[in-house]
Amino acid sequence: MLFRGVYVSRETPITVHLLGQAALLAVEAGSHLSHHTAAQLWGAVVPDDPSVHVSSRRSRAQRPGIAAHRVKAGQHVVTRRGLRLTSPGQTFLDLAHLLNLVDLVVLGDSLVKANRLSPADLVTLAADHRGPHSKLARRAAGLVRSGVDSAMETRLRLLMIFGGLPEPEVDHRVHAADGSLLYRFDLCYLPWRLLVEYDGRHHAADDQWHSDIARDEQFDSWGLRKIVVVAGDIYRTPANTLTRIRHAMREQGMPVPPLSNEWRRHFPSRSDDLAEPA
Repeated sequence: MLFRGVYVSRETPITVHLLGQAALLAVEAGSHLSHHTAAQLWGAVVPDDPSVHVSSRRSRAQRPGIAAHRVKAGQHVVTRRGLRLTSPGQTFLDLAHLLNLVDLVVLGDSLVKANRLSPADLVTLAADHRGPHSKLARRAAGLVRSGVDSAMETRLRLLMIFGGLPEPEVDHRVHAADGSLLYRFDLCYLPWRLLVEYDGRHHAADDQWHSDIARDEQFDSWGLRKIVVVAGDIYRTPANTLTRIRHAMREQGMPVPPLSNEWRRHFPSRSDDLAEPA
C-alpha cells in the first residue's frame, strides 16, 4: 500500500514518479503535483520531505503521506511523463512560501543545472510574482547562477556574498588548444589568481585525488592560490571559513571589503567556530 486504497506489487521499485502517480489516484480528480515533489521530478535539489505534495482546487484534506495544498490563481501546470505538475518556474515561486533564502537559491541553481530554465527566466518570473513571499522569490532569483555544480557550491558562494565579499566568478573553464577541457574552477577571482573550491569527498583514496595533487602543483607553478572548503567549514565554522578566504585575498593583493553580518542569519556557527571573522 502506497496510500490508502492505492497498491502496487511488492516487487515494484518505489520512485518519486511512482509515488506521484499513486498520490494523484488518492486525491480528487484534476489535482497536480507541486512543491517539493514537483522539484524532485524536475531533477532539482530541495530539502528532504517524506510527503508527496499535491495541489487541489477544493480539498485540502490531509492524508497520511500526502501534503495537501490549495491551487493558486494563475498557477502554471504542465504534463510531463504522464503526470500533471507545476512548471519549473512555478515550482520555484511556490517553494518561496516554504524554503529559506539559501535553500531557494540552491533550488534555483539546480533547476538551471538541469536545463529547466535560465537565471534570467527566474528573474522575470519573480519580478511579476505577487504575494507575501514575493520579495524572497525576487532576492533568491537574483542570486541564481549558471554553471553551479552542486548545492554545497551554492552554499559556499552565498556564505561569501552574505559575508560582504565580492561575488566570485562561477564555473570558469580552461581549455587546451584543441578545445578539450583542462580545468574547471568552482569559484574564482582570476585577476588576483585566487581559487575557492568545495570538496565533497569523504576520503582521498581514489585516482581523482592523485590527479588533483598534480593539478594543484601546476597551479602553484602559475602562482594560483587555492582555498579548499569542506562541509564542516560551511555548517560548523563559517566564521573561520570567511577568515581563511579573507586572509588569502590579502595575500594575493586583493582589496578586502568590511564584513557584513548578514551571513549570521543563514550560516549559524557552532561552538568550535571563531567568535568573529578576522
